[in-house]
Formats: sequence, structure tokens, C-alpha cells
Amino acid sequence: MSDWEIWLVIILLTLATFIARSGFWLVGHHINLPKRAQEALRYAPACALAAIIVPDLLLANGQVEVSLDNPRLLAGLLATAFFLVRKNMLQTIFFGMAVFTYIRLGL
Repeated sequence: MSDWEIWLVIILLTLATFIARSGFWLVGHHINLPKRAQEALRYAPACALAAIIVPDLLLANGQVEVSLDNPRLLAGLLATAFFLVRKNMLQTIFFGMAVFTYIRLGL
């Protein structure tokens, strides 16, 4: 690709991103979603987070490994239990990473 084609792609992608991200901000107050859709959207962040985290916890070497030999899964389960007791997200992150490091290094 030539220089001008690269710049054209950058400009067009910037424009497309701007339109996609600002569209709801500019006309969002004119759009009324049904009550059920609004209620369903409340769960979108949790679903997105689960979609990112669960595969990382369950996959080891490209295969699903649901056993206590999987250090990620074990650290995730212990971090979940820690969060249910303490209700502190920052402490849970530190606890989960400390457990994972401890298990991974075999200390």
C-alpha cells in the first residue's frame, strides 16, 4: 500500500469509529427502548466480563481443563470465594493473583 492509501484507511476508520461511538450519544435521547430491553442491558457488562474471564480460566494449552491441576481455575475459584466473603474487588484481585502465582511457581 502506498502512503496515501494508508492515510485514507486511517482517516476512514477514525470516521467510522467516531460515527459508531457518537451515534447513541447524539440521538440516544430520541430512542426509546422497550422496558425488557433496558432490563436485559443491565446484565451486558457482567456477561462481557464472564465471556472474557471464563475461557481464560478453563482453557489450558488450548484444551478445556476442568480440574484442580489447572492453576488458573483453582485461583479463580479461591478468588471468587474470597470475594463472596470480603466484598472488596481490589483485595480480590490481589488475592487471586497471589494465589495464582503461588500455585504456578509451586511454592
